[in-house]
Amino acid sequence: MTVRERFLTVLNGGLPDDRLPMVEWAAWWWDATITRWIGEGFPENLNLEQSLQYFGLDELHCIGCSPHTPPAPGHGLGVIQNEEDYERLRKDMYPDSAIKWLVNSAGNFKPRHDNGDIIMRVWLDGFFWFPRRLFGIEPHMFAFYDYPELMNRITQDLCDFNMKALQELFKVMKPDFVGYAEDMSYNHGPMISKECFDKFMLPHYIAMNNFCHENGVRTLVDSDGDVTVMIPWFVKSGIDGVYPLERQANVDIAKIRREYPEFIMLGGYDKMVMNKGEEEIKGEFERILPVMKSSRYIPSVDHQTPPGVSLEEYKLYIKIFEEYCVKAVE
Repeated sequence: MTVRERFLTVLNGGLPDDRLPMVEWAAWWWDATITRWIGEGFPENLNLEQSLQYFGLDELHCIGCSPHTPPAPGHGLGVIQNEEDYERLRKDMYPDSAIKWLVNSAGNFKPRHDNGDIIMRVWLDGFFWFPRRLFGIEPHMFAFYDYPELMNRITQDLCDFNMKALQELFKVMKPDFVGYAEDMSYNHGPMISKECFDKFMLPHYIAMNNFCHENGVRTLVDSDGDVTVMIPWFVKSGIDGVYPLERQANVDIAKIRREYPEFIMLGGYDKMVMNKGEEEIKGEFERILPVMKSSRYIPSVDHQTPPGVSLEEYKLYIKIFEEYCVKAVE
């Protein structure tokens, strides 16, 4: 089977005939991780494709299309405070050039994608993520109540922009899934209420998911933290799955599989065991093996590989990863 065939087989509820996909969903490794690895023999100046080939991983590539905003004045700070600020920035916020870049990028990947050599993910800003970029972390939480009309306008504008991007993209390529950037949960659950989700996000997700499904494309949400409470919200909106399923937030992928057998999961492997030796690495794969066998689950690290993992430890993880991807389909 090709790389892409394996991936789509699992997303669609089957199991490949040789092994599960082997992907690092966030393969833009931290600078500190790469710096350490280079000091331990990892070749310098490799691009993403070369890095994945070096480790023997399947190539999962990501292209995206985000609204343009000016840089925030500091971490967690915003670029707007009210309607006037948004109106001033809005004229340059949703450029056709961003959509053109997405389409051109897809065209560059298309031959290898059509041949089955690579997997393609499309990144789109979600309806929690983008308003937070505009308001800043704390003001965004108040904006649901202080500026509800502005919040509705922002999310509708974003939906229109995302839909236009997908309409143009699908003329060139049907990616293997669309990933919405959200990060709207923390280690104890959602950062918003279901009422806020339903009012400000649900209608747009329904519209976008319906369009993606009409074109045969799956949709997943990227949200750190414990997403368990939000899964029925996602299901209602037509979202097909979620990642990265952080173990440190006590996400239980076996419980999710029992309660939502059709739901797609990506991630779930506890990154904190990767530097603890062969037995710990194997033990974590044993923990997730029943879910690996269930299909609709793509095993991967539950976030970026931390710099505490040496190059040799990562290579050991990859070796054992392959063994269990084969074991899962035997």
